[in-house]
Amino acid sequence: MTYREAIEELETILRALETDAVDVDDLTARVERSAELIRLCRHKLRHAEASLDRVFDTLDEEDEADEEIEEAEENEEDDASAHDNLPGGAGRAW
Repeated sequence: MTYREAIEELETILRALETDAVDVDDLTARVERSAELIRLCRHKLRHAEASLDRVFDTLDEEDEADEEIEEAEENEEDDASAHDNLPGGAGRAW
C-alpha cells in the first residue's frame, strides 16, 4: 500500500466516523485499522526521511571533496607562480 492510499483510507474512515452512527464493534474495527494505517504512514515517512538524509549527506561529501580539489589546485597554481618569481625566471632548475 502506498502512503497516498493509506492517507485516503484514513480520510475515508474519518469521514465515516464523523457522519455515520457507528456501532461499538464497527468503531473498534475502524480505530484498529486507523492505527495500522498510521503506523504504515509513520514507517514510510521515516524511511523517506532516512533516504533523503543519505542523499543530502552524499551531496555534502561531494561538495567537500570538490572544495578540497579546488583548494589543492589553487595551491599548485600558487606554488607554480612562486617559482616564476625566482631569480632566473620560470622553469630554471635550482
